[in-house]
Amino acid sequence: MKKLYFLLAFYSSFLLHSQEIYYIKSDTRLFTSKSKSSDFLGYFKYGASVKLLSKNENGWYKIQSDNFSEGYVETKYIAETLNSSDIKTKDKENPIIESGDSYYGSPHLFVLVAGLKARAMPDKTSKIREILFTGDPIPVNYYPKNQDEWVNISGTFGDDYNKFVQRKYIGQRPDFDKLISEFDKLDISKINERKTLSERIVELAWNSGYKKLIPAYERYSDVARQINDEKLISETELNQLLAKKLGQQKTFDEITAISKKAEFLLKGVKTKTFNLPLSELLKLYSQPLKKKTMEDDCGIYLSDNFYYYSDLEVSVDENKNLVEIVKIFLNENNKFILNSKAVFDHKLTEKDFIEKYGTYIEASLKAPHHYSLNLEDGQFRLEFKDGKLYSVEIFYYC
Repeated sequence: MKKLYFLLAFYSSFLLHSQEIYYIKSDTRLFTSKSKSSDFLGYFKYGASVKLLSKNENGWYKIQSDNFSEGYVETKYIAETLNSSDIKTKDKENPIIESGDSYYGSPHLFVLVAGLKARAMPDKTSKIREILFTGDPIPVNYYPKNQDEWVNISGTFGDDYNKFVQRKYIGQRPDFDKLISEFDKLDISKINERKTLSERIVELAWNSGYKKLIPAYERYSDVARQINDEKLISETELNQLLAKKLGQQKTFDEITAISKKAEFLLKGVKTKTFNLPLSELLKLYSQPLKKKTMEDDCGIYLSDNFYYYSDLEVSVDENKNLVEIVKIFLNENNKFILNSKAVFDHKLTEKDFIEKYGTYIEASLKAPHHYSLNLEDGQFRLEFKDGKLYSVEIFYYC
């Protein structure tokens, strides 16, 4: 009986040990058997996380990669921790890009297609965690040889964080000029191919600097008119205007010169700064609909206490009788005043805003109808809904 208890305890201890996370400390491969002459399943980059599935057997561990593939890695390439003295062997055939290029600071590859869905599990029916765009750099630590296999771009084993994409949709960074050339050579009758390629061109343009947007949207506009999609035509016309303005973007100093004069108008009362006495707020708004405490690790807000009204969110220091505006929702009472000649209300259209102030803003394809106006230590974030200005939020850098 004692022997049985001992065996059970040993097995439990080993099982626990086998589930611990270890690290790959050099370029290597995931082999199908305990031999470097055997076939292999994929490539590891330095720093990849793995799970041990068996003890050391003649210089090899059986392991599980972050995409749940199982195979063998030489013991000398696995460590409990990583350190600066690790000697990294390079695998010239490993397609994963080294860390530290101008796009991403860790081992990575790039998205090759438009609107790539990153899923919670390596399954096409699994929950969508993120939509990725052509040219997005993504972290990759293990790259399977089979193009239909999945890649875990979270680099972890945590179910709450895993994000998987199929290997065939990622690779070396697409070439913008090459995609343009391919599009221009397509026969105009190949509508589906033109639409697919123009979507990739637009997404890659957003990942390549504002100057690329104009030629990208010119081609996308041709496709929109060809398929005669009125909504798409309207959206593309707005984006063409945005592309033109972003391509003429003002300098940071020119932008902050006007943004630092901004103020809010709340129920007819100018704030002059983004702060006002709590007593004055309560006169204007009475008690909030909701109070909430949220930990502010960066210390960018006045307090951890927040008041929420139907058209206003503020950070409140009750002891100091002080309020800091976080976000306003535009209506007949609330306005955003950029300067004496630029008073933004809920009637301001997105098109008019871009036409007049598009050279002062930042924009992103991943946040359509949202625009940022730089402050010296943060940003105003303006959101448009149904073509009209909806809200203005103040965001400070951590």
